[in-house]
Amino acid sequence: MQTTDAPRDTDVLIVGAGAAGAAAAWRLASAGVAVTCLEQGDWVDHARGPQGDADWERRRLSDWHPNPNIRRGPADYPIDDSQSSMRPLLFNGVGGSTVMWSCHAPRFHPSDFRMRSLDGVGRDWPIDYATLAPYYAINERMMGVSGAHGDPAMPPREARTTRPAPTGAGERRMIDAFEALGWHWWPGDVAINTAAAAQPGICNDCGPCELGCSRRAKGAADISYWPAAIAAGARLVTGARVAEVLHDAAGHAAGAVFVDRTGIRRRVAARHVLLAANGIGTPRLMLMSRSGRFPTGIANPGGLVGRGLMLHPLARVTGVFADPVHGHRGIAAGAIISKQFYETDPANGFKRGFKMQILRSHGPAMTALGSTAGRVPWGRDHHRRFREVFDHTLGVSICADDLPEPENRVTLHDTLVDSDGLPAPRMIYRVGANSRAILDAGLARAHELLTAAGAAERHEVKLVRDAGFHLMGTCAMGSDPETSVVDGWGECHAVPGLHVIDGSAFATAAALNPTNTLQALALRTADRLIARR
Repeated sequence: MQTTDAPRDTDVLIVGAGAAGAAAAWRLASAGVAVTCLEQGDWVDHARGPQGDADWERRRLSDWHPNPNIRRGPADYPIDDSQSSMRPLLFNGVGGSTVMWSCHAPRFHPSDFRMRSLDGVGRDWPIDYATLAPYYAINERMMGVSGAHGDPAMPPREARTTRPAPTGAGERRMIDAFEALGWHWWPGDVAINTAAAAQPGICNDCGPCELGCSRRAKGAADISYWPAAIAAGARLVTGARVAEVLHDAAGHAAGAVFVDRTGIRRRVAARHVLLAANGIGTPRLMLMSRSGRFPTGIANPGGLVGRGLMLHPLARVTGVFADPVHGHRGIAAGAIISKQFYETDPANGFKRGFKMQILRSHGPAMTALGSTAGRVPWGRDHHRRFREVFDHTLGVSICADDLPEPENRVTLHDTLVDSDGLPAPRMIYRVGANSRAILDAGLARAHELLTAAGAAERHEVKLVRDAGFHLMGTCAMGSDPETSVVDGWGECHAVPGLHVIDGSAFATAAALNPTNTLQALALRTADRLIARR
């Protein structure tokens, strides 16, 4: 894919070529807007990814690990997570974390946008579900979201163009359990091309999708959005690590300074700057962008930038079955979900709820290391226990809604820096009391479900530490500049022309994967800029 190496001044500058940045770049360029995107990483060659290597599981734990502190690629920056109960998971490169995601792309519920009004906690969004619905539809077409029409837990919507992700013997067993308990279940919305079988570009259910897809059947932003954006005239500069967002004498966004791949600092001017560097990278950049007008970081007069970090705490129960369930085959997550306990129940001692998701299991190497159902001992009993659990496990994950709490935040580290000498972010996060109560209730329901499905053993993890994929809320949107960083369009209250279009702008977290929603927000912001030309 062609990449521009010499940026020039532009109408719109986007920082980050991931899910949100790609969507905005395509929408703007398609309307004839001059748009340039700066990305600190590079393109990924999916045909040469680890999924085709014999040692794919070793690479999953090393150079293809979702935690940048373990992966340590050239484009990665260190993140101090010593004060966080969950570890950050993200990818730096064209396509962002959609290169490594499991492709689950649901829509938020209408109630997610009105949490304060309905439940008395969190915040109301300055927009509602109906506002985003047309942008959800655009994004689902672009990303290739498959699924089943008619989910009773959601408002009516357009019919899907492709069938749901395939269900195996394990999912069918779990569906029977949901039916026996009378609980809601539905095929998940997944950005996977399921149109046919055994063709290039079509899913063959081999999995695991988070390692990339050599068939290019996965709806990653580098595959779905960027080719169309570049064809429409968008300029993408890789190997460009942004160090500072600029403003003019009037306090209006004016461009950015970045470090190119040779270590030279360069400046690019723009009338509008869109930040799409994820819920850690965006506040980090804003906090680094200090000036006489903004001594604590650009658009941060009230000290709100970085605060309110939300991560979606996860818990898990794994069931071991007597018969093989082929859990190591196909997509890892998202094929079957349940929203039975999603909305607030007055009988509970907590607000909001959780999503249940059926998880498939790992390959042989990770199973041998004890990743699926407790410890697989070394020595005499190793092979016996391995035979009991490999191909015999399915998991149920609990994804809890997460309230925005100011103590959970992103700050700059005093001494830790990246490879260009820029301050590293510090991630401060603890699971709040409400989220912990949600997880405990979800664990009880997961045990009940696996028992109904016939699991001979059940093993629970009260909090999955390596689950910080969903980075939200650190530059939250709202109508009041005293309590929010950006308005309902993602434009900073304190800096006209500076927009936040990634998960940082979320007012609340919901209990669902955020990618579809943040891309819908990015498309809507792009449309506003197009209309204001």
